[in-house]
Amino acid sequence: MDELRSRRVAESMREELSELIRFELSDPRIQGVDVVDVVVSPDLRSADALVVVSGTESEQQAALEGLQAARHYLRRNLMQRIDLFRMPELRFRLAAQLPAGESLHRLKRRLRRGRPRQ
Repeated sequence: MDELRSRRVAESMREELSELIRFELSDPRIQGVDVVDVVVSPDLRSADALVVVSGTESEQQAALEGLQAARHYLRRNLMQRIDLFRMPELRFRLAAQLPAGESLHRLKRRLRRGRPRQ
């Protein structure tokens, strides 16, 4: 698939996931979760949502379990909001598990677009 299209899909999924998690989910385990990035596979069959969770290690694991429990709900709502032929399967990972170069690449791209992250 075209790299530009996969980046656009990933960015729109990140925006919509952030909004859904912040405003639609009422699970107390998921409070304080921010979606930093979404990495979509080239064939659009899977997507890794990279999240930042504030709190201790046990709170982070509880938040990941809560997100895994809500992934079907989130995917269904994403299908309604984003017009794609096939909506990728969602997986949630902590952003701290990223290789250092990947997050730096995202930061540089945001700076080029003029939207630095606080």
